[in-house]
Amino acid sequence: MKILFLLFPLILLLVQGASGERQTGCRQRGGYCTYGRCDFPARPIGRCSLYSVCCK
Repeated sequence: MKILFLLFPLILLLVQGASGERQTGCRQRGGYCTYGRCDFPARPIGRCSLYSVCCK
C-alpha cells in the first residue's frame, strides 16, 4: 500500500507528459489546439487533450 503513494505522482507526471506530445504532434502537422469547435474554414484533424481539438 505504501508503494501506491509513491507511484501516484509518477503516473501523473507520465500522463502530463503525454498531453504535451499530442500538442506538439498537432503543431508538427500544421495545426493548432483550441477548445470547443474549430473556426471556419478550419477543420478538426485530431485531439490535443480531452477538451481541446487540433484544427487545421
